[in-house]
Order: sequence, then C-alpha cells, then structure tokens
Amino acid sequence: MITNIAIGCGLVVVTVFIHAAAMATALRWLTWALRRGTYARSHVRRAMHVAAVALVMFLAALAESGIWAITYLLVGALSGIEDALYFSTVTYTTLGFGDIVLDDRWRLLSAFEAANGIIMFGWSTALIFAAVQRVYFHEVTVGSRQV
Repeated sequence: MITNIAIGCGLVVVTVFIHAAAMATALRWLTWALRRGTYARSHVRRAMHVAAVALVMFLAALAESGIWAITYLLVGALSGIEDALYFSTVTYTTLGFGDIVLDDRWRLLSAFEAANGIIMFGWSTALIFAAVQRVYFHEVTVGSRQV
C-alpha cells in the first residue's frame, strides 16, 4: 500500500509539472497571437484560438496518461503497451470501463490516477474558460489601437 501511495504521489507531482508547462505554453502563445494582431472579430478566428489552447491541454493530458501507462508496465501491473495505454486513458478520464483491471496489489494506484485525472481536467477546464473570456470578451490593446 505504501508503494502505491508513494508512486501515485510522485506521478501526481510529475503531471502537475507537465500541466503547468502546457498551460504556460498555451497562454504564452495566446498572448502572442492576440498582441500580434491575429485577433479578429471573426467567430472562426476566435474559435481557432480557443481550440489551440484546448489542443495543447489535450496533448498534456495524453502525455500524462502515457506516463501512468509506462508506470503500470514498469511495476508489472500490466503486460502490454496497448493494454497499459488503454487502461490508463480510461482510468485517467474516470470513464472506467472495467474490462481491464489491475491485480489487487496495484488497484490503489489506479484510484490515484483517476483522482489525478479529475484534478487535471478541472484545471484544463478553468484554463479553457479563461481563454474563452480573453478571446471573446476582452478588448486587447495593441500599440495605440484596440482590437
């Protein structure tokens, strides 16, 4: 049990760093895009900006789920990469089909992954909401003009 808790806490820390890096990247790009003047009143352009932020955060979640999958392989909880990726993604998203289950020794680890996924998806949702506010509801000043 202590091993599960230690590995789970370590992976939570790793995923927080990945998520923070993805968030910083997405916000840096969005700020650059809005200041560069690519901001437009077009709904398509605005949706593309929000979609870019969502895509970055999706890729972060995919990487985080992949790290959990690799961990399952390393500890011997699952034997194949496809099963590990599938199980990890289903667990991280809290979908939990239950068609693949872990041995009793490792099932607590999957609970940590599910809790981690909930937190990271909440963080991503908050970031995407902030991007929507910034793109759709805030005026951006570029030089002496408002766009």
